[in-house]
Amino acid sequence: MDEDVTSIHITGALSSFMIMNLLEDYPNLEKITCSPSVYNRTSNDYIQALNQLDIEVAKEYHWGASKQDCDYEQELLDLASEGYKAREIAEILNITVNRVYYLLRRNKTKLNTNTKKYDYDEVKSLKESGLKPKEISEKLNIPVRTVYYILNKK
Repeated sequence: MDEDVTSIHITGALSSFMIMNLLEDYPNLEKITCSPSVYNRTSNDYIQALNQLDIEVAKEYHWGASKQDCDYEQELLDLASEGYKAREIAEILNITVNRVYYLLRRNKTKLNTNTKKYDYDEVKSLKESGLKPKEISEKLNIPVRTVYYILNKK
């Protein structure tokens, strides 16, 4: 029983059982919010009964997870600016590679790095010196398809 709570958000249609549990758990309840789809599935009789008890039922959007700041975000950006790859950053900070990519995307404007992963000029100069794409790939330790992409990019 939480007497301090006056507003809650529900994710399922109201039923008589749910209303009884809510009133029991939250005696000072003044407002129930839910998505429009949940609101449309809720019986008008339940909404009117709650209004008679001075409890407002309103449509409100709560989409997606809330944005959470992390204490290592600046360190991650610093490592990326220094040229560390995502996998290396993940190992250093002991987080997943997907989390690294997410934070880099989220902070793209704050990042002070060259967005190119490989040195395009070096690849092109090796091609001009007579090396084949496969040889360039082996020499620079990059995928062959990346070499072709760089060479065909205008």
